[in-house]
Amino acid sequence: MGITSFYFLCFFACILAVYYMIPGKCQWPFLLLCSAVYYLLTDNGLLILYPLASAAVCYGGIRVMTGTEDAVKRKLALAAVVAANIGVLFVLKYVNFVINTVNGIAGLAGRQEALLHGWSLLVPLGVSFYTFTLLGYVIDVYYGIAAPQKNFGKLALYGMYFPVMISGPILQYRECGEQFFERHVFDYGKVTRGMQRMLWGLFKKLVIAERLRTLVDTVYGGYEAYPGAYIWVATVCYAFQLYTDFSGCMDIVLGMSESLGIVLPENFRTPFFAKSVAEYWRRWHITLGVWMKDYVFYPLLRSRFFTNLNQSWKKKFGKKKGKRYATFAAMFLLWFTVGVWHGGDWKYVIGSGLLHWFYIVMEELLEEPCARAMGRLHINAGGKMISAVRMLRTFFLVCIGDLFFRAESVSAAFAMLRGAVTTWNPGIFWNGSLFTLGLDAVECGIAAASLLLLLVVSILQQKGSVRDRIAGRKLPVRWLIWYALLFYVILFGCYGPEYSAAEFIYQGF
Repeated sequence: MGITSFYFLCFFACILAVYYMIPGKCQWPFLLLCSAVYYLLTDNGLLILYPLASAAVCYGGIRVMTGTEDAVKRKLALAAVVAANIGVLFVLKYVNFVINTVNGIAGLAGRQEALLHGWSLLVPLGVSFYTFTLLGYVIDVYYGIAAPQKNFGKLALYGMYFPVMISGPILQYRECGEQFFERHVFDYGKVTRGMQRMLWGLFKKLVIAERLRTLVDTVYGGYEAYPGAYIWVATVCYAFQLYTDFSGCMDIVLGMSESLGIVLPENFRTPFFAKSVAEYWRRWHITLGVWMKDYVFYPLLRSRFFTNLNQSWKKKFGKKKGKRYATFAAMFLLWFTVGVWHGGDWKYVIGSGLLHWFYIVMEELLEEPCARAMGRLHINAGGKMISAVRMLRTFFLVCIGDLFFRAESVSAAFAMLRGAVTTWNPGIFWNGSLFTLGLDAVECGIAAASLLLLLVVSILQQKGSVRDRIAGRKLPVRWLIWYALLFYVILFGCYGPEYSAAEFIYQGF
């Protein structure tokens, strides 16, 4: 039951009505029940045993850690929880990645038959999201950052809260955990603002992402027949498809939660306005970046190996360079982990991981030489023109990573890049060829107008909340804006009895 479907909207409307009619102390058990029902209504409902088992392991680890002062026992309990959760995640999502990699290496060595055979396993919904959410909480409890939860039901709700199970965000208990268990009274303002955000998310998903998906699937599914500019157009469209799909899902999820009185962390902050790849990742999938820094990057830097490496390279390269190079080495492992998190395939490791590590390292190394060069040329580094150039450069680099992310394989990605740069066919922009990719002139016009609306709203968001601005208008103006958006989605959204909107791209993670 997808969250953009009519049946889900009815399901949520019923939840919302009952939620505010029952006593406050019954609200969190009701949300737990709704989360379980939602999971059971998915294609493989029995897989709910996975998040429940993960919550049970984490609960047991917390009880051991809080029930003893013995440092060794506490550390062993933490290690057991981490090993159990990461072990299950590895088996479910990455064992075939290792098998395929081994078979690929064996093939390069001349072996004709597969050395190992892959496993066929059913993967539970949101496994990466609930695993990281629960693990982060257990680690915080170990270090005394978060209070231990003594109620298993509350911990289970925190780990498998049904809107978050779809595509995140990854939660941190110290930020929002207690909200799930507080009493929430009906607040007309919060409910309407939540629904407004849900509507904006539906606009992104049904009007933009689903429309662009048709063009992207056509080109990426037959890239040999669509070389040159076709690939560049499809890649740019995919960047916007991925953004509107994922951020649209977050708008729906955060809007639902806001209607229930629960404020979840933001996951996007207009990432295409970033002037560097490092800044882009501070604006894109924010909760994943925060989790990786807190629980992977910083522990790596504090580890004995990197502490010794830092000292060794300081002696060899100098204090500043040695520290920088050691940080780059830790960043390599960080970005490899980010890539693997996105999926068990080298296209994800490259497209969402190591390629971005390379970008950020080069930005760091070239920052000072570029600043000196602009100084000699008397170029204002903070000027609007330079900022625009930096945004376009960052967007282009991100698009290359997205090409690997979307391609069928790493070899297909390289073939597409080769086809993109070896074929010159700018005529497709004026001979009507673009209208043969699944979207006619009218559909392309709707997509362009919708992207323009998205751009205008994104620019306004740089100066503050757009919803707050609309709320400050007179009642007829407010109603006109929101009803115009509603009818826009109804008229131009991709849905209906004969149409099945695709799952959210990040739903598989």
